[in-house]
Amino acid sequence: MNPSPHSKLKEFKDLKSVKLLLAARALLAQQLEAAKLAAAAKVKAEKELFTLAIGPIKQLPKRHLPGQRAHHLPIYPPPIAVQHLLDEMAVMREAISDEFDVETLLDTDEALSFRRPGLGPEVVRKLRRGGWSIQGQLDLHGLRRDDARDALSHFVKDAKKTGWRCVRVVHGKGLGSPGKTPVLKGKVQSWLIQKQEVLAFVQARPSQGGAGALVVLLDQG
Repeated sequence: MNPSPHSKLKEFKDLKSVKLLLAARALLAQQLEAAKLAAAAKVKAEKELFTLAIGPIKQLPKRHLPGQRAHHLPIYPPPIAVQHLLDEMAVMREAISDEFDVETLLDTDEALSFRRPGLGPEVVRKLRRGGWSIQGQLDLHGLRRDDARDALSHFVKDAKKTGWRCVRVVHGKGLGSPGKTPVLKGKVQSWLIQKQEVLAFVQARPSQGGAGALVVLLDQG
Protein backbone atom coordinates (compact mmCIF):
# COMPACT_ATOMS: atom_id res chain seq x y z
CA MET A 1 0.00 0.00 0.00
CA ASN A 2 1.47 3.28 -1.12
CA PRO A 3 1.65 6.11 1.42
CA SER A 4 -0.86 8.82 0.94
CA PRO A 5 0.15 12.35 -0.14
CA HIS A 6 -0.70 13.52 3.37
CA SER A 7 1.76 11.08 4.94
CA LYS A 8 4.51 12.11 2.53
CA LEU A 9 3.98 15.81 3.40
CA LYS A 10 4.22 15.04 7.11
CA GLU A 11 7.46 13.09 6.64
CA PHE A 12 8.91 15.95 4.64
CA LYS A 13 8.06 18.42 7.36
CA ASP A 14 9.55 16.18 10.04
CA LEU A 15 12.75 15.80 8.03
CA LYS A 16 12.99 19.51 7.57
CA SER A 17 12.52 20.08 11.31
CA VAL A 18 15.29 17.61 12.09
CA LYS A 19 17.64 19.35 9.65
CA LEU A 20 16.86 22.72 11.23
CA LEU A 21 17.48 21.30 14.70
CA LEU A 22 20.81 19.82 13.64
CA ALA A 23 21.82 23.09 12.02
CA ALA A 24 20.90 25.01 15.19
CA ARG A 25 22.96 22.61 17.31
CA ALA A 26 25.92 22.94 15.00
CA LEU A 27 25.71 26.74 15.14
CA LEU A 28 25.51 26.64 18.92
CA ALA A 29 28.55 24.39 19.10
CA GLN A 30 30.48 26.80 16.87
CA GLN A 31 29.52 29.71 19.05
CA LEU A 32 30.58 27.89 22.21
CA GLU A 33 33.91 26.97 20.66
CA ALA A 34 34.44 30.56 19.53
CA ALA A 35 33.64 31.79 23.05
CA LYS A 36 36.17 29.35 24.56
CA LEU A 37 38.85 30.48 22.14
CA ALA A 38 38.12 34.14 22.89
CA ALA A 39 38.30 33.52 26.65
CA ALA A 40 41.59 31.64 26.29
CA ALA A 41 43.01 34.42 24.15
CA LYS A 42 41.97 36.99 26.76
CA VAL A 43 43.64 35.05 29.57
CA LYS A 44 46.80 34.68 27.52
CA ALA A 45 46.84 38.39 26.71
CA GLU A 46 46.42 39.30 30.40
CA LYS A 47 49.27 36.98 31.36
CA GLU A 48 51.51 38.50 28.73
CA LEU A 49 50.61 42.00 29.88
CA PHE A 50 51.40 41.07 33.50
CA THR A 51 54.73 39.56 32.45
CA LEU A 52 55.64 42.68 30.49
CA ALA A 53 54.71 44.84 33.46
CA ILE A 54 56.78 43.00 36.12
CA GLY A 55 59.43 41.39 33.97
CA PRO A 56 60.44 37.76 33.82
CA ILE A 57 59.48 35.58 36.76
CA LYS A 58 62.02 33.21 38.22
CA GLN A 59 61.00 30.47 40.62
CA LEU A 60 62.94 30.31 43.86
CA PRO A 61 65.06 27.22 44.45
CA LYS A 62 63.20 24.56 46.35
CA ARG A 63 65.59 24.77 49.26
CA HIS A 64 64.09 28.19 50.05
CA LEU A 65 60.59 26.76 50.04
CA PRO A 66 60.65 23.64 52.21
CA GLY A 67 57.54 21.63 51.66
CA GLN A 68 56.49 24.15 48.99
CA ARG A 69 54.94 26.26 51.77
CA ALA A 70 55.68 29.80 52.72
CA HIS A 71 56.70 30.30 56.35
CA HIS A 72 55.99 33.79 57.68
CA LEU A 73 57.82 35.20 60.66
CA PRO A 74 55.59 36.05 63.64
CA ILE A 75 54.63 39.71 63.94
CA TYR A 76 55.59 41.21 67.29
CA PRO A 77 54.36 44.56 68.64
CA PRO A 78 56.88 47.40 68.29
CA PRO A 79 59.14 47.77 71.34
CA ILE A 80 58.47 50.58 73.77
CA ALA A 81 61.36 53.04 73.61
CA VAL A 82 61.79 53.22 77.38
CA GLN A 83 65.42 54.28 77.22
CA HIS A 84 64.58 56.97 74.68
CA LEU A 85 61.94 58.38 77.01
CA LEU A 86 64.38 58.33 79.92
CA ASP A 87 67.06 60.06 77.84
CA GLU A 88 64.59 62.69 76.70
CA MET A 89 63.54 63.35 80.29
CA ALA A 90 67.18 63.68 81.33
CA VAL A 91 67.85 66.18 78.55
CA MET A 92 64.84 68.24 79.55
CA ARG A 93 65.94 68.17 83.19
CA GLU A 94 69.49 69.26 82.32
CA ALA A 95 68.17 71.99 80.01
CA ILE A 96 66.94 74.02 82.99
CA SER A 97 69.37 74.61 85.82
CA ASP A 98 68.74 75.49 89.45
CA GLU A 99 71.89 77.60 89.42
CA PHE A 100 70.59 80.04 86.82
CA ASP A 101 70.68 83.68 88.01
CA VAL A 102 67.24 85.02 87.29
CA GLU A 103 67.23 88.24 89.25
CA THR A 104 68.88 90.38 86.57
CA LEU A 105 66.25 89.39 83.97
CA LEU A 106 63.14 90.15 86.00
CA ASP A 107 61.33 93.45 85.96
CA THR A 108 60.28 94.13 89.53
CA ASP A 109 57.72 96.81 88.85
CA GLU A 110 54.32 96.91 90.56
CA ALA A 111 54.06 93.21 89.72
CA LEU A 112 56.88 90.87 88.79
CA SER A 113 57.30 90.32 85.03
CA PHE A 114 59.71 89.00 82.39
CA ARG A 115 60.00 89.49 78.63
CA ARG A 116 62.49 88.28 76.06
CA PRO A 117 64.94 90.80 74.62
CA GLY A 118 63.39 92.33 71.54
CA LEU A 119 59.85 92.34 72.92
CA GLY A 120 58.43 95.71 73.84
CA PRO A 121 56.90 96.54 77.22
CA GLU A 122 53.44 96.61 75.60
CA VAL A 123 53.56 92.79 75.48
CA VAL A 124 53.86 92.63 79.25
CA ARG A 125 51.11 95.22 79.71
CA LYS A 126 48.78 93.31 77.40
CA LEU A 127 49.56 90.04 79.16
CA ARG A 128 48.86 91.62 82.56
CA ARG A 129 45.54 93.07 81.35
CA GLY A 130 44.39 89.67 80.12
CA GLY A 131 44.88 90.38 76.43
CA TRP A 132 45.34 86.64 75.84
CA SER A 133 42.86 84.17 77.26
CA ILE A 134 44.36 81.47 79.48
CA GLN A 135 44.10 78.15 77.63
CA GLY A 136 45.71 75.77 80.10
CA GLN A 137 47.02 75.53 83.66
CA LEU A 138 49.66 73.63 85.61
CA ASP A 139 49.35 73.36 89.41
CA LEU A 140 52.63 72.54 91.13
CA HIS A 141 51.25 72.50 94.66
CA GLY A 142 52.69 69.69 96.77
CA LEU A 143 55.42 68.69 94.29
CA ARG A 144 59.07 68.36 95.22
CA ARG A 145 61.58 70.47 93.34
CA ASP A 146 62.70 67.81 90.84
CA ASP A 147 59.13 66.66 90.20
CA ALA A 148 57.97 70.24 89.73
CA ARG A 149 60.79 70.92 87.26
CA ASP A 150 59.95 67.84 85.20
CA ALA A 151 56.25 68.63 85.27
CA LEU A 152 56.88 72.18 84.11
CA SER A 153 59.14 71.06 81.25
CA HIS A 154 56.57 68.58 79.97
CA PHE A 155 53.75 71.08 80.38
CA VAL A 156 55.49 73.77 78.32
CA LYS A 157 56.42 71.25 75.63
CA ASP A 158 52.89 69.84 75.41
CA ALA A 159 51.33 73.31 75.49
CA LYS A 160 53.38 74.35 72.48
CA LYS A 161 52.43 71.16 70.60
CA THR A 162 48.77 71.78 71.41
CA GLY A 163 49.00 75.32 70.09
CA TRP A 164 48.30 77.09 73.35
CA ARG A 165 49.41 80.70 73.40
CA CYS A 166 48.79 81.66 77.02
CA VAL A 167 48.91 79.43 80.12
CA ARG A 168 48.97 79.76 83.89
CA VAL A 169 51.48 78.13 86.22
CA VAL A 170 50.45 77.91 89.86
CA HIS A 171 53.45 77.61 92.18
CA GLY A 172 51.84 78.71 95.43
CA LYS A 173 52.72 81.50 97.85
CA GLY A 174 54.92 79.34 100.03
CA LEU A 175 52.79 79.75 103.13
CA GLY A 176 53.07 76.04 103.85
CA SER A 177 56.86 75.94 103.42
CA PRO A 178 59.31 75.99 106.36
CA GLY A 179 59.75 79.61 107.37
CA LYS A 180 56.86 80.48 105.02
CA THR A 181 59.41 81.20 102.28
CA PRO A 182 58.17 80.76 98.68
CA VAL A 183 61.04 78.52 97.52
CA LEU A 184 59.24 77.05 94.51
CA LYS A 185 58.18 80.47 93.26
CA GLY A 186 61.74 81.57 92.50
CA LYS A 187 62.60 78.22 90.94
CA VAL A 188 59.62 78.37 88.59
CA GLN A 189 60.63 81.84 87.43
CA SER A 190 64.16 80.63 86.72
CA TRP A 191 62.98 77.52 84.88
CA LEU A 192 60.54 79.46 82.71
CA ILE A 193 63.19 81.98 81.66
CA GLN A 194 65.43 79.13 80.51
CA LYS A 195 62.69 77.69 78.28
CA GLN A 196 62.98 79.12 74.76
CA GLU A 197 59.24 78.58 74.24
CA VAL A 198 58.51 81.22 76.90
CA LEU A 199 58.28 84.76 75.54
CA ALA A 200 57.11 86.53 78.66
CA PHE A 201 55.34 86.06 81.96
CA VAL A 202 53.74 88.23 84.61
CA GLN A 203 52.46 87.72 88.10
CA ALA A 204 48.83 86.74 87.96
CA ARG A 205 46.09 89.14 88.91
CA PRO A 206 44.43 88.59 92.31
CA SER A 207 41.48 86.85 90.66
CA GLN A 208 43.90 84.46 88.89
CA GLY A 209 46.03 83.51 91.88
CA GLY A 210 47.97 86.70 92.57
CA ALA A 211 51.47 86.16 93.93
CA GLY A 212 50.94 82.40 93.86
CA ALA A 213 50.79 82.07 90.07
CA LEU A 214 52.30 83.29 86.81
CA VAL A 215 50.59 83.98 83.50
CA VAL A 216 52.92 82.81 80.71
CA LEU A 217 53.00 83.80 77.03
CA LEU A 218 54.36 81.07 74.73
CA ASP A 219 55.96 81.34 71.32
CA GLN A 220 53.93 79.55 68.65
CA GLY A 221 56.13 80.53 65.72
